Amino acid sequence: MADPLEGAIPSLGRLRLDTLLRELIHRAEDLLDTQSRLHRLLDAVVSIASDLSLPDTLRRIVELSAELADARYAALGVIGPEQLLVEFITVGVDTETRLTIGDPPHGKGILGLLINDPKPIRLHDLSKHPQSYGFPPNHPPMTSFLGVPIRVRGTVFGNLYLTEKRGGGDFSEEDEDVVVALAAAAAIAIENARLFEDTHRREQWLTASSDVTAQLLRGADFAETAALIVAKATEIAHADGAFLLLRDDATGGDPDTFVVRAGDPVFTGRRYRLREATAAALDTERVPYPFDAGSEPLSPAEDPSPFGGPGVLVPLVASGRMLGLVAVVRGVGGNPFGDADVRMVQSFAGHAALAVEFGRATADRQRLAVFEDRDRIARDLHDLIIQRLFAVGLGLQGVTAMVGRPDVADKLSAFVDDLDETIRDVRKTIFSLQEPTDRPSGLRGEILRVVTAAAETLGYEPRLRLDGPIDSAVPDAVRPDLLAVLGEALTNVARHARADSAEVLVAVDPGARQVTLVVTDDGIGPSPGDTPGHGTVNMVARARRLGGSCALESAPDHGARLTWSVPFESTKAT
Repeated sequence: MADPLEGAIPSLGRLRLDTLLRELIHRAEDLLDTQSRLHRLLDAVVSIASDLSLPDTLRRIVELSAELADARYAALGVIGPEQLLVEFITVGVDTETRLTIGDPPHGKGILGLLINDPKPIRLHDLSKHPQSYGFPPNHPPMTSFLGVPIRVRGTVFGNLYLTEKRGGGDFSEEDEDVVVALAAAAAIAIENARLFEDTHRREQWLTASSDVTAQLLRGADFAETAALIVAKATEIAHADGAFLLLRDDATGGDPDTFVVRAGDPVFTGRRYRLREATAAALDTERVPYPFDAGSEPLSPAEDPSPFGGPGVLVPLVASGRMLGLVAVVRGVGGNPFGDADVRMVQSFAGHAALAVEFGRATADRQRLAVFEDRDRIARDLHDLIIQRLFAVGLGLQGVTAMVGRPDVADKLSAFVDDLDETIRDVRKTIFSLQEPTDRPSGLRGEILRVVTAAAETLGYEPRLRLDGPIDSAVPDAVRPDLLAVLGEALTNVARHARADSAEVLVAVDPGARQVTLVVTDDGIGPSPGDTPGHGTVNMVARARRLGGSCALESAPDHGARLTWSVPFESTKAT
């Protein structure tokens, strides 16, 4: 009779052997998978280390993390100075879906958990975590989650976020280890890319500074140099725009008022005043002043601000004085400027300040050359032309005495009068050449404007004679009264004189330090019993207040003559 257990023992042995073989095969597959992951990790490290462009490096890191962890979606969030995400690079979400989702996340919820506590985290279902904020509309569904921080020199640069493990499972410990290793290699690659970018940008700033210097040495005017400064600042700071603002010399010495000298043509020439806090920081510390859309540094009176988003104001300092500001700005919603950008702008601003100072010195030299040339022309006119005309006039006067015919003598006398008038005109030209150019028009121009304006009321233009250094000698305190009296006198001629012509003489006697205004007309003239009108009383009062005199009398032939005379010395006491 056969033993029933005879065939069972080999069957049990084969069962154990099959189990051992299956376990061995499974472990071998794990080893092969680990080896494959290690190879892919090494390839990933080599891949990210070979690129020195920071934007390309960051995108490559996101792609490789998704590939190594078999994640459907991956993202890298770059952390800004306020512990919020300033950049969010995604893989797996197409462009159309990103646009329908809207703005990228700022670092709240689960993303913020990794920012506040930078440690690797794995979740089975991120929507069930207590800090989950949920998803915005049109966001693809996500359950499994793996987050790993990236540390660069001990500081958290950003975080890797991976979701939706392919196959539907959770991210494993091996996935976490591989992504952590990738993050360590990514930190080195990011640091290298940063250093390369800083070096490249510094080289660009140096090139820009050399370009500005070369343009100045070529003799370019200040407008061209200023345009080059803002163009280079915009390009190298990766800004949306730049402006050059210089202190306004026409605001009575207000050190906090600036004029836009270069930048967007819409704002060029407009004046802005620094807010009190901004002015105090720039004047005291002389360091860059960063701002954003919520902290407008300028206080425009009525013009819109040229700054729409974040930016940096950098003072232009030369010889211990702040000449102006360079502003680099980004549009609304743009990222703030980093420390590297600010340092580069500050370095470039030093060269820009020297360019501004050099441009001003060049302009001063050119003005001095113009003044010297004008002075030379004035001397030539005085020493040569006037003397020759005067000699011709004397000769004609001598010939007149020898002419027997009265008509010829009268013609010669008329020629002599014309020469005298020409000499007076030449002397006026000499005085105008020697006048200072700090006033935009000068007293001569103001007098001419009053006389020209009166021509419409009179029906003719009065003859005008200007003698002496009117612009340089007449004090500022006398000028308003002189112009007011001239206007009132011409108004009286138009209202009361019924004249066909009028003549205005403004003469300055530097020796007597006196200015005299004479207005003469050929009208009916004043009667002996006339009572002075209100206008005449005002003209007399103005003269007496300045220590002078005013008289209205009949002209020798017919008409009227107003004489208004004021000394200079009395003006200082009034």
